[in-house]
Amino acid sequence: MENAIRKADTLIEAMSWIKRFRDKTTVIKLGGSVLEDDDALQHILLDVCFMQTVGLRTVIVHGAGARISRAMATAGIESRFVMGRRFTDQATLEIVEKVLAVDTNNEIAQTLEKLGGRAMTLNFESTCVLTGELLRLVEGNGEESDLGLVGNVTEVDRMVIDNLCYAGQVPVIPSMCQTESGSRLNVNADSAATAVAAALGAEKLIMLSDVPGVLRDPADEDSLIDSITAAEARQLIQAGSIGEGMIPKVEGCLETLDRGVGKVHVVDGRVRHSLLLEIFTSKGVGTQFIGS
Repeated sequence: MENAIRKADTLIEAMSWIKRFRDKTTVIKLGGSVLEDDDALQHILLDVCFMQTVGLRTVIVHGAGARISRAMATAGIESRFVMGRRFTDQATLEIVEKVLAVDTNNEIAQTLEKLGGRAMTLNFESTCVLTGELLRLVEGNGEESDLGLVGNVTEVDRMVIDNLCYAGQVPVIPSMCQTESGSRLNVNADSAATAVAAALGAEKLIMLSDVPGVLRDPADEDSLIDSITAAEARQLIQAGSIGEGMIPKVEGCLETLDRGVGKVHVVDGRVRHSLLLEIFTSKGVGTQFIGS
Protein backbone atom coordinates (compact mmCIF):
# COMPACT_ATOMS: atom_id res chain seq x y z
CA MET A 1 0.00 0.00 0.00
CA GLU A 2 2.85 2.41 0.85
CA ASN A 3 4.37 1.85 -2.60
CA ALA A 4 1.00 2.49 -4.23
CA ILE A 5 0.57 5.73 -2.26
CA ARG A 6 4.06 6.93 -3.29
CA LYS A 7 3.18 6.28 -6.92
CA ALA A 8 -0.03 8.28 -6.50
CA ASP A 9 1.93 11.13 -4.89
CA THR A 10 4.29 11.14 -7.88
CA LEU A 11 1.35 11.40 -10.27
CA ILE A 12 -0.09 14.30 -8.26
CA GLU A 13 3.27 16.08 -8.38
CA ALA A 14 3.42 15.53 -12.16
CA MET A 15 -0.10 16.88 -12.68
CA SER A 16 0.84 20.54 -12.13
CA TRP A 17 3.75 20.26 -14.55
CA ILE A 18 1.59 18.52 -17.16
CA LYS A 19 -0.90 21.38 -16.96
CA ARG A 20 1.89 23.92 -17.26
CA PHE A 21 3.59 22.38 -20.30
CA ARG A 22 0.57 21.00 -22.18
CA ASP A 23 0.52 22.37 -25.76
CA LYS A 24 4.03 23.81 -25.25
CA THR A 25 6.95 22.73 -27.42
CA THR A 26 9.89 20.77 -26.03
CA VAL A 27 12.88 20.07 -28.28
CA ILE A 28 14.94 17.02 -27.34
CA LYS A 29 18.49 16.64 -28.60
CA LEU A 30 19.61 13.02 -28.78
CA GLY A 31 23.38 12.71 -28.76
CA GLY A 32 25.43 9.96 -30.29
CA SER A 33 26.46 8.62 -26.86
CA VAL A 34 22.82 7.96 -25.90
CA LEU A 35 22.20 6.20 -29.21
CA GLU A 36 24.96 3.74 -28.29
CA ASP A 37 22.93 2.41 -25.34
CA ASP A 38 19.90 0.50 -26.66
CA ASP A 39 18.27 0.23 -23.23
CA ALA A 40 18.67 3.96 -22.54
CA LEU A 41 17.29 4.84 -25.97
CA GLN A 42 14.23 2.64 -25.42
CA HIS A 43 13.43 4.37 -22.12
CA ILE A 44 13.99 7.83 -23.60
CA LEU A 45 11.61 7.14 -26.47
CA LEU A 46 9.09 5.63 -24.05
CA ASP A 47 9.29 8.91 -22.10
CA VAL A 48 8.66 10.78 -25.37
CA CYS A 49 5.54 8.65 -25.94
CA PHE A 50 4.29 9.60 -22.47
CA MET A 51 4.95 13.29 -23.15
CA GLN A 52 3.02 13.02 -26.40
CA THR A 53 0.14 11.25 -24.64
CA VAL A 54 -0.28 14.00 -22.02
CA GLY A 55 -0.28 16.79 -24.60
CA LEU A 56 3.29 18.08 -24.86
CA ARG A 57 4.47 18.97 -28.37
CA THR A 58 7.76 17.14 -28.69
CA VAL A 59 10.42 17.47 -31.39
CA ILE A 60 13.54 15.29 -31.64
CA VAL A 61 16.81 16.50 -33.19
CA HIS A 62 19.57 13.91 -33.27
CA GLY A 63 23.14 13.18 -34.19
CA ALA A 64 24.88 9.82 -34.62
CA GLY A 65 28.54 10.56 -33.97
CA ALA A 66 29.75 7.15 -32.78
CA ARG A 67 27.83 5.31 -35.49
CA ILE A 68 29.32 7.58 -38.16
CA SER A 69 32.83 7.04 -36.81
CA ARG A 70 32.38 3.26 -36.94
CA ALA A 71 31.05 3.39 -40.50
CA MET A 72 33.98 5.57 -41.54
CA ALA A 73 36.46 3.16 -39.98
CA THR A 74 34.84 0.28 -41.86
CA ALA A 75 35.22 2.28 -45.07
CA GLY A 76 38.86 3.01 -44.26
CA ILE A 77 38.31 6.73 -43.71
CA GLU A 78 39.95 8.37 -40.71
CA SER A 79 37.73 10.58 -38.54
CA ARG A 80 39.13 14.07 -38.08
CA PHE A 81 37.72 16.87 -35.95
CA VAL A 82 38.33 20.62 -36.24
CA MET A 83 37.24 22.83 -33.33
CA GLY A 84 34.92 20.10 -32.10
CA ARG A 85 33.26 19.50 -35.49
CA ARG A 86 33.78 16.55 -37.81
CA PHE A 87 35.79 17.48 -40.89
CA THR A 88 33.51 16.44 -43.74
CA ASP A 89 34.71 15.74 -47.28
CA GLN A 90 32.45 14.25 -49.96
CA ALA A 91 33.15 10.63 -48.98
CA THR A 92 32.45 11.42 -45.32
CA LEU A 93 29.28 13.30 -46.23
CA GLU A 94 27.89 10.27 -48.04
CA ILE A 95 28.46 8.14 -44.94
CA VAL A 96 26.95 10.82 -42.67
CA GLU A 97 23.85 11.02 -44.84
CA LYS A 98 23.28 7.26 -44.88
CA VAL A 99 24.04 6.60 -41.21
CA LEU A 100 22.50 9.77 -39.75
CA ALA A 101 19.77 10.99 -42.07
CA VAL A 102 18.55 7.58 -43.28
CA ASP A 103 19.35 4.66 -40.95
CA THR A 104 19.32 6.39 -37.55
CA ASN A 105 16.51 8.79 -38.43
CA ASN A 106 14.24 5.96 -39.56
CA GLU A 107 15.21 3.78 -36.60
CA ILE A 108 14.18 6.45 -34.07
CA ALA A 109 10.84 7.04 -35.78
CA GLN A 110 10.10 3.34 -36.16
CA THR A 111 10.96 2.63 -32.52
CA LEU A 112 8.64 5.43 -31.38
CA GLU A 113 5.85 3.91 -33.46
CA LYS A 114 6.46 0.44 -32.00
CA LEU A 115 6.24 1.90 -28.49
CA GLY A 116 2.84 3.39 -29.25
CA GLY A 117 3.78 6.91 -30.31
CA ARG A 118 3.36 8.67 -33.63
CA ALA A 119 6.44 9.94 -35.45
CA MET A 120 7.46 11.43 -38.79
CA THR A 121 10.97 11.50 -40.26
CA LEU A 122 12.07 14.86 -41.65
CA ASN A 123 15.05 13.89 -43.78
CA PHE A 124 16.10 14.23 -47.42
CA GLU A 125 13.85 11.31 -48.40
CA SER A 126 10.74 13.03 -47.00
CA THR A 127 11.00 16.74 -46.15
CA CYS A 128 14.19 18.58 -45.20
CA VAL A 129 13.28 21.38 -42.78
CA LEU A 130 16.79 22.78 -42.20
CA THR A 131 18.31 25.23 -44.68
CA GLY A 132 21.88 26.38 -44.23
CA GLU A 133 25.19 27.54 -45.59
CA LEU A 134 28.83 26.55 -45.21
CA LEU A 135 30.04 27.17 -41.67
CA ARG A 136 33.01 29.51 -41.28
CA LEU A 137 34.88 29.33 -37.98
CA VAL A 138 37.85 31.52 -37.08
CA GLU A 139 40.56 30.09 -34.83
CA GLY A 140 42.34 32.02 -32.08
CA ASN A 141 45.10 33.07 -34.47
CA GLY A 142 42.55 34.72 -36.75
CA GLU A 143 42.78 32.09 -39.47
CA GLU A 144 39.64 30.50 -40.87
CA SER A 145 39.28 26.76 -40.18
CA ASP A 146 38.63 24.39 -43.04
CA LEU A 147 35.73 22.19 -41.97
CA GLY A 148 34.82 20.89 -45.40
CA LEU A 149 31.12 20.28 -46.01
CA VAL A 150 29.91 21.41 -42.58
CA GLY A 151 26.92 23.71 -42.37
CA ASN A 152 25.35 26.39 -40.23
CA VAL A 153 21.53 26.40 -40.07
CA THR A 154 20.14 29.69 -41.34
CA GLU A 155 16.44 28.82 -41.65
CA VAL A 156 14.02 26.28 -40.13
CA ASP A 157 10.73 25.38 -41.82
CA ARG A 158 8.60 26.02 -38.77
CA MET A 159 5.29 25.46 -40.55
CA VAL A 160 6.06 21.83 -41.39
CA ILE A 161 7.19 21.07 -37.83
CA ASP A 162 4.25 22.90 -36.22
CA ASN A 163 1.73 21.14 -38.46
CA LEU A 164 3.09 17.75 -37.48
CA CYS A 165 2.99 18.65 -33.78
CA TYR A 166 -0.59 19.90 -34.10
CA ALA A 167 -1.45 16.57 -35.74
CA GLY A 168 -0.07 14.71 -32.72
CA GLN A 169 3.15 13.49 -34.33
CA VAL A 170 6.75 13.72 -33.15
CA PRO A 171 8.98 15.25 -35.86
CA VAL A 172 12.37 13.47 -35.96
CA ILE A 173 15.07 15.69 -37.48
CA PRO A 174 18.63 14.60 -38.36
CA SER A 175 21.39 17.16 -37.92
CA MET A 176 21.96 17.86 -41.63
CA CYS A 177 20.86 20.81 -43.73
CA GLN A 178 20.42 21.73 -47.37
CA THR A 179 21.67 24.88 -49.06
CA GLU A 180 19.59 27.12 -51.31
CA SER A 181 21.20 25.39 -54.30
CA GLY A 182 20.33 21.92 -52.99
CA SER A 183 23.74 20.85 -51.66
CA ARG A 184 23.74 18.84 -48.44
CA LEU A 185 25.84 19.68 -45.38
CA ASN A 186 26.73 18.03 -42.09
CA VAL A 187 25.66 20.02 -38.99
CA ASN A 188 26.73 19.77 -35.35
CA ALA A 189 23.75 18.24 -33.50
CA ASP A 190 23.85 20.74 -30.61
CA SER A 191 23.82 23.62 -33.11
CA ALA A 192 20.93 22.08 -35.08
CA ALA A 193 18.89 21.56 -31.91
CA THR A 194 19.49 25.16 -30.85
CA ALA A 195 18.36 26.45 -34.25
CA VAL A 196 15.18 24.36 -34.15
CA ALA A 197 14.32 25.32 -30.55
CA ALA A 198 14.86 29.02 -31.30
CA ALA A 199 12.78 28.92 -34.49
CA LEU A 200 9.89 27.19 -32.72
CA GLY A 201 10.03 29.47 -29.68
CA ALA A 202 10.30 26.30 -27.60
CA GLU A 203 9.48 26.23 -23.91
CA LYS A 204 12.42 23.88 -23.35
CA LEU A 205 15.46 22.43 -25.06
CA ILE A 206 16.65 19.25 -23.36
CA MET A 207 20.18 18.13 -24.22
CA LEU A 208 20.47 14.40 -23.48
CA SER A 209 24.07 13.50 -22.89
CA ASP A 210 26.35 11.14 -20.96
CA VAL A 211 27.03 13.65 -18.19
CA PRO A 212 24.73 14.34 -15.21
CA GLY A 213 24.72 18.12 -15.72
CA VAL A 214 26.84 20.96 -14.34
CA LEU A 215 28.89 20.06 -11.26
CA ARG A 216 30.40 22.57 -8.83
CA ASP A 217 33.17 20.04 -8.37
CA PRO A 218 33.80 17.98 -11.54
CA ALA A 219 35.11 15.12 -9.39
CA ASP A 220 31.97 14.95 -7.23
CA GLU A 221 28.63 14.00 -8.84
CA ASP A 222 26.88 14.95 -5.60
CA SER A 223 27.77 18.59 -6.38
CA LEU A 224 25.23 18.68 -9.23
CA ILE A 225 23.62 22.10 -9.72
CA ASP A 226 19.93 21.58 -10.40
CA SER A 227 19.19 25.15 -11.56
CA ILE A 228 21.51 27.93 -12.66
CA THR A 229 21.10 31.37 -14.23
CA ALA A 230 23.08 32.54 -17.24
CA ALA A 231 24.99 35.01 -15.04
CA GLU A 232 25.89 32.31 -12.51
CA ALA A 233 27.07 29.98 -15.27
CA ARG A 234 29.37 32.65 -16.70
CA GLN A 235 30.79 33.26 -13.21
CA LEU A 236 31.54 29.55 -12.79
CA ILE A 237 33.31 29.48 -16.17
CA GLN A 238 35.46 32.47 -15.17
CA ALA A 239 36.22 30.87 -11.79
CA GLY A 240 37.29 27.64 -13.46
CA SER A 241 34.61 25.55 -11.73
CA ILE A 242 33.23 24.48 -15.11
CA GLY A 243 35.92 22.42 -16.79
CA GLU A 244 37.13 22.69 -20.38
CA GLY A 245 35.06 19.74 -21.58
CA MET A 246 31.82 21.32 -20.36
CA ILE A 247 32.52 24.88 -21.48
CA PRO A 248 31.32 24.47 -25.11
CA LYS A 249 28.13 22.71 -23.94
CA VAL A 250 27.41 25.39 -21.32
CA GLU A 251 28.12 28.21 -23.79
CA GLY A 252 25.75 26.52 -26.23
CA CYS A 253 23.05 26.46 -23.55
CA LEU A 254 23.55 30.17 -22.86
CA GLU A 255 23.38 30.97 -26.58
CA THR A 256 20.09 29.08 -26.76
CA LEU A 257 18.65 31.17 -23.92
CA ASP A 258 19.80 34.32 -25.72
CA ARG A 259 17.82 33.18 -28.76
CA GLY A 260 14.54 33.14 -26.84
CA VAL A 261 14.13 29.56 -25.62
CA GLY A 262 12.57 29.48 -22.14
CA LYS A 263 14.85 26.95 -20.44
CA VAL A 264 17.68 24.64 -21.44
CA HIS A 265 18.37 21.39 -19.60
CA VAL A 266 21.45 19.15 -19.62
CA VAL A 267 20.40 15.66 -18.54
CA ASP A 268 22.11 12.28 -18.35
CA GLY A 269 20.20 10.22 -20.90
CA ARG A 270 21.54 6.99 -19.40
CA VAL A 271 19.40 7.46 -16.27
CA ARG A 272 16.16 5.53 -16.64
CA HIS A 273 13.22 7.87 -17.37
CA SER A 274 15.47 10.91 -17.00
CA LEU A 275 13.22 12.93 -19.33
CA LEU A 276 10.12 12.42 -17.18
CA LEU A 277 12.04 13.03 -13.97
CA GLU A 278 13.49 16.28 -15.32
CA ILE A 279 10.22 17.67 -16.68
CA PHE A 280 7.58 16.40 -14.27
CA THR A 281 9.29 16.63 -10.87
CA SER A 282 10.13 19.75 -8.88
CA LYS A 283 13.90 19.21 -8.60
CA GLY A 284 14.64 17.15 -11.70
CA VAL A 285 17.75 15.06 -12.26
CA GLY A 286 19.94 17.33 -14.39
CA THR A 287 20.83 21.01 -14.64
CA GLN A 288 18.38 23.59 -15.96
CA PHE A 289 19.64 26.89 -17.33
CA ILE A 290 17.38 29.91 -16.94
CA GLY A 291 17.83 33.42 -18.29
CA SER A 292 17.69 35.27 -14.98
